[in-house]
Amino acid sequence: MSTRIVSEHTLAPTLAPTLAPALAPIGTTTTAMLKRLVAFDTTSRNSNLPLIAFVRDWLDSHGVPYRLSHDPAGQKANLHAIIGPREAGGIALSGHVDTVPVDGQAWTRDPFRLHEEGGRLYGRGAADMKGFVACCLAAVPDLVRSDLRRPVHLFITFDEETTMDGARALVADIAESGLRPALCIVGEPSLMQPILAHKGRLAVRVSVTGRPGHSSEPGRGVNAIQAAAEAIAWIAAEARRLAAEGPFEDGFDPPHTTTHVGTIEGGTILNIIPERCAFVMEWRAIPGHDPYAQFERLRAHVAETIEPAMKAVDPASGFAYEVVGDIPGMGLPAGHELTDLVKQITGANATGKVSYGTEGGLYEAAGVPSIVCGPGNIQQAHQPDEWIAIEQLDACDAFIRRLADRLAA
Repeated sequence: MSTRIVSEHTLAPTLAPTLAPALAPIGTTTTAMLKRLVAFDTTSRNSNLPLIAFVRDWLDSHGVPYRLSHDPAGQKANLHAIIGPREAGGIALSGHVDTVPVDGQAWTRDPFRLHEEGGRLYGRGAADMKGFVACCLAAVPDLVRSDLRRPVHLFITFDEETTMDGARALVADIAESGLRPALCIVGEPSLMQPILAHKGRLAVRVSVTGRPGHSSEPGRGVNAIQAAAEAIAWIAAEARRLAAEGPFEDGFDPPHTTTHVGTIEGGTILNIIPERCAFVMEWRAIPGHDPYAQFERLRAHVAETIEPAMKAVDPASGFAYEVVGDIPGMGLPAGHELTDLVKQITGANATGKVSYGTEGGLYEAAGVPSIVCGPGNIQQAHQPDEWIAIEQLDACDAFIRRLADRLAA
């Protein structure tokens, strides 16, 4: 990111656990907090500043200092709060507050008004992942009153659902401030089960330039759609090769790197040789399997097999590539202290791995060992009538309090 704006709000050089918080603006229950968070339409295309302002007021009322880091336009902000000793170390609780759109989805209730029914709370972001953020914010009064010997960091980020540039800006800010936590728990929905690893993701936009002409004389033109189709056929074959040959890693579903094409566009009308075509594709790579090496395989195949015939007709024709998303994988060792800690607090006997990406990969790449553990079911994420079970929020509330007890010991 070319521009970063950082501001800091500090009520005291260090937090004072004995400081009496001002009257809270709302009830401190997690459900009440989630109601307020869901009411903000923080679809990734929108600013999240009204929600961040609400969180700032909440933290101010409890004497909690925080830092802000913004996107280049100044329309979105991350918030990094510290409860306990204002220093590096301790554990971060990380959650994003942007959501996917509701456009075109068959909601049966207002997505921005929390609705309770049958032990479930319905609303956009309830599971992914305002539920976890609500648990963290509702815990603030208890955390402030705890005699924390190591800090609890709260990370609230923007644009996780799109570019993950929010987490990137936050990583840059903690490097600048020196207030880097030792460990991080990313509260993506996992039914409160510890997730040790996830795949990395490399997304690429491939643009093909051909030469237009009348479809009755195909030899005088370069068909961009057909050239793209040749590349896509190779990508499909690569997907089959990876599934058959690996490499493989147990615990992932599927247990190998995957690749696919998600969107394609091109052409004007049937009797014109299409001059332009573009498609967007991705690799989801198991840890240790470099997606950029797979990307180079695609580029080499195109350069050797597809482009020569194109350029023989028109040297200006060919392929161009743009990386539009790069999320590093995450892989916490099974014997790591963070693994043991989360297993002990949750009571989980097993750990898991997932194929979707999280901000944990970025934190791990920045030297902060990370784990995924949060309330709700990932199957509810991005769905119409998105919901989270109240019992999941209760379990997360208990998890945060037990974590605070460990940090106070």
